[in-house]
Amino acid sequence: MPQVGDLAAVVLAAGAGTRLRPLTWLRPKGLCPVDNVALVDLAVGWARTVTAAVAVNVHHGRAAMEAHLFGRVHLSIEEPVALGTAGGVGNLKNWADGRGVLTMNADAWHDAALDAFVDAWDGERVRVLVAGDEFGPRARIAASLLPWPDVARLPTDPSGLYEACWRPAEEAGRLDVARHNGRFFDCGTPALYLAANMAASDGRSVVGRAAIVDGTVESSVIWPGAVVAEGEHLRHAIRANERVTVLVRQ
Repeated sequence: MPQVGDLAAVVLAAGAGTRLRPLTWLRPKGLCPVDNVALVDLAVGWARTVTAAVAVNVHHGRAAMEAHLFGRVHLSIEEPVALGTAGGVGNLKNWADGRGVLTMNADAWHDAALDAFVDAWDGERVRVLVAGDEFGPRARIAASLLPWPDVARLPTDPSGLYEACWRPAEEAGRLDVARHNGRFFDCGTPALYLAANMAASDGRSVVGRAAIVDGTVESSVIWPGAVVAEGEHLRHAIRANERVTVLVRQ
């Protein structure tokens, strides 16, 4: 098992979050809160259960993400374009500096035990933590572990980890697949984002700081500062502000 000092973590947070619109018209996906904690903060917290060295890549919503994360993590600014999952990690080769890398997506909410996932790693093979499904191009990946030689080979142009690393490792017989049979939501759509909030809060509506609820809410998310007026009843809804409310069909 690699020592903690031999491991760095990259939280991938540069995506546009187009499937999560209209919420991501208001804030970057990584700053959308689950149980009142920004998704990127949750991912950074989980990463820090296995290493103190954490980087976050940023492109879409750069100003807001930089302001939120400044001084707390190593920031990797991607300009003029987002580099994808492989390019985002490859762009951090100098920072990783010989260490293996744990990768996580900022938009994934789960209850996986990352310490157990890392403890079982031999440090030489690529390892992926798959939520339930079989490994493949559409697999739900909670995390992956990349040995330094694999990190060093990653491209620095826009590209994906499945194509650039995970699939070649599988074809070479160098891929370990671990299963996570617990809760996992990729938060890529309003329905999945709402479901993640309900899972995190044990089914209770989530009301953000300084939100005002004079009406009633059921299985809903009320963002910080939003208002639910007297006489309103929100059910399976996300109230982002006075202009944006997303109703999720059940």
